[in-house]
Amino acid sequence: MNRQQFEKISKALADETRLRIFEAISSRPKMTCGDIVSLRGVTPATVSHHLKVLYDAGLIECRKVGQFVHSQPVPETIAKYAEALSKMAKPKCIKARSKKIQAGESENLPMLESSTTAAAKSAAGHASASKT
Repeated sequence: MNRQQFEKISKALADETRLRIFEAISSRPKMTCGDIVSLRGVTPATVSHHLKVLYDAGLIECRKVGQFVHSQPVPETIAKYAEALSKMAKPKCIKARSKKIQAGESENLPMLESSTTAAAKSAAGHASASKT
């Protein structure tokens, strides 16, 4: 997934109404604009606009069946987006640490301290410094 597509999906899901519409579409096999209007309490024009943004981002596909247009999620796009987000969230240092741990070199790696452990050590250090 390229950066432009990633940003388009992120922007599409950043809007609260669009996210709710996408959740509704994802919860049922096929939904029409009328179904979404009745569930979400927004006007048909608003739903239509949001569906277009979701469609343009590749998150949903729309199929005309008679006089109705059915919307459904595109699982492949969602999987690619999740994978790209996961890769982005993992800094290279974490990847390097994971490789060392898998290679059995974990004892050579400094452990990350939780904020509570660091605060406790800091408090203990201040207490011993004030006694001298």
